[in-house]
Amino acid sequence: MEEKEILDDRLYVQEIIDLLNSELSDATLKEYLEDYHENDIAQAFEEVSPEIRKRLISVLDQDRIADVFSYIEDLDLYLEEMDIQNVAKIIENMDADDAVDLLEDMDQKVQDQLIELMDDESKEDIQLIQSYEDDEIGSYMTTNFVQIQNNCTIRQAMKSVVEQAGENDNIMTIYVTDSLNVFYGAISLKDLICARENDALEDLIVTSYPYVMDDEIISDCIERIKDYAEDSYPVLNEKKEILGIITAQDIIEVVDDEMGDDYAKLAGLTAEEDLNETTKESMKKRLPWLIALLFLGMLVSSVVGVFEGVVSKVAIIVCFQSLILDMAGNVGTQSLAVTIRVLMDENLSGKQKIGLIFKESKVGLCNGFLLGFLSLLCIGLYLILFKGYDIFHGFCISGCVGIALLVAMIISSIVGTVVPMFFHKIKVDPAVASGPLITTVNDLVAVITYYGMAWLLLIEIFKFY
Repeated sequence: MEEKEILDDRLYVQEIIDLLNSELSDATLKEYLEDYHENDIAQAFEEVSPEIRKRLISVLDQDRIADVFSYIEDLDLYLEEMDIQNVAKIIENMDADDAVDLLEDMDQKVQDQLIELMDDESKEDIQLIQSYEDDEIGSYMTTNFVQIQNNCTIRQAMKSVVEQAGENDNIMTIYVTDSLNVFYGAISLKDLICARENDALEDLIVTSYPYVMDDEIISDCIERIKDYAEDSYPVLNEKKEILGIITAQDIIEVVDDEMGDDYAKLAGLTAEEDLNETTKESMKKRLPWLIALLFLGMLVSSVVGVFEGVVSKVAIIVCFQSLILDMAGNVGTQSLAVTIRVLMDENLSGKQKIGLIFKESKVGLCNGFLLGFLSLLCIGLYLILFKGYDIFHGFCISGCVGIALLVAMIISSIVGTVVPMFFHKIKVDPAVASGPLITTVNDLVAVITYYGMAWLLLIEIFKFY
């Protein structure tokens, strides 16, 4: 237990900074730095002085410093301290996808200058990845992979893998092509290592290995990628040639970006906002939905006005309006999140969709019954003990709140499920369209339910005047 606490408390970044500021020789410093992860070295790089940064770059070899640079988000802040030709050489040694991510944060003029200084192979890889739209699989792939032909012997395959491993470190899965350079399948490195020399390579190849196309939209294939749970997938062009691979790390990044985009859409935005985004750009994303919701909000307010007579006779019910609105909104948002997640499965049948509606309705009913009963009890006691109402009138009002809460939660569950399904059916992104709309629709439903119930129970049935 003590050992674990010591490991957790170690400040690796500070240790690296202390080493960099020490009087150690370059050779000794390089040897010590071998024990630290590139991410920790990158953090230390950002905290030391320009002179120390120059020393660090000179101490580490280009492959190692390339790995360090891949963890630095704002490398352009330090470019003036470095020789641009040296920076270009370092970026050459990075995976193409990491190099693209790094270059995208730089000024276009600096990007062009750096790319011009690189070798032809690095240029081609970077320009290939940059040629794809941000929502296409090709924009996330790396050209760091090992490839062999299906007519090799076991010995030839092993020799080829060893030769390529010097330049490519994604070697756990080896991709196989035929004589026409068409994707044929994949081999696990473990299977290749364990194979006997006289075994046929064909017996090791998984010809049904999953793949993705370079121009596929990420959101359309991310579930399929996750379902197979492989460490990497080949990215093919229309001729079924391997252009690159997408790794498990890339998949995590894709999922993270997709989740960020979905959160933005649920707020009525067209894309996730950036700290560097201008006020005008942020307004353009938000204003259209806000204008639409303004008019819907006016509709909600006008509905409240319709029940002015109820409020004038039983003014206390206004106190519990926000309770009904908040709970209806919360329930609708929960159903919306579940529905959008389920709708990611394009193979969902009509029967399954109807089943989801019934399930969410049942959840709304059960939760509404429990919360409605709790509201009836607590609000009734509050009105009797603190507001001076008698037992009959106190529990009549709290009963109205409880029943309205039950009905509002059931309806909100159905609305939160049906609305995104409707938008999905008409080919409109349900995350963009549903989020802001459901909030306002649920407010409208809750207001009508609450005040309608108050009018029916308190005015018409129990004759509160």
